[in-house]
Amino acid sequence: MGSVGDCFDNAMAESFFASLECELLDRTVFSNHAEARGELFRYIEGWYNMRRRHSSIGHQSPVNFEKAHQEAA
Repeated sequence: MGSVGDCFDNAMAESFFASLECELLDRTVFSNHAEARGELFRYIEGWYNMRRRHSSIGHQSPVNFEKAHQEAA
């Protein structure tokens, strides 16, 4: 999240929610709240945070980015 008046304010959050909507919510019909919560958790922790390539870190997955950073240190 950027500071107030920063042209990048909320850009990363907006990018995440756009990806969430396009990649999960528009493609899935949930039976109940528990199912929706479970699918959201799996999307965020199983795909978005672990394997999905992010432009902000050189189009690498967070796992590969951290691994390369640790090897360089």
